[in-house]
Amino acid sequence: MFGLIGKFTAKAGTRDELANILLEGLSDMPGCLSYIVALEPKDNVTIWITEVWDSADSHKASLNLPSVQAAIGRGRPLIEGMEMIATTNPVGGHGLVSAGS
Repeated sequence: MFGLIGKFTAKAGTRDELANILLEGLSDMPGCLSYIVALEPKDNVTIWITEVWDSADSHKASLNLPSVQAAIGRGRPLIEGMEMIATTNPVGGHGLVSAGS
């Protein structure tokens, strides 16, 4: 498995709108085992994204999906900054079905 933890900083007043855009179309991403969008409770601009994929290739391929490209186009004007916090190799956990299951 392949995992990512990312941080988005939204432009002031746009965090909820950006979070909603990030949540659209999640059911049609082949190889995506988990995609969590979470709001930072200590400020009103930070969004955390935690992803688990069956492989790095599936994640890379997802970036070319029409629904993902549309979300990127709609979300980009709302983003002040993006930061890749970590890549990980998930081994399992509550609610996460392994890629082989």
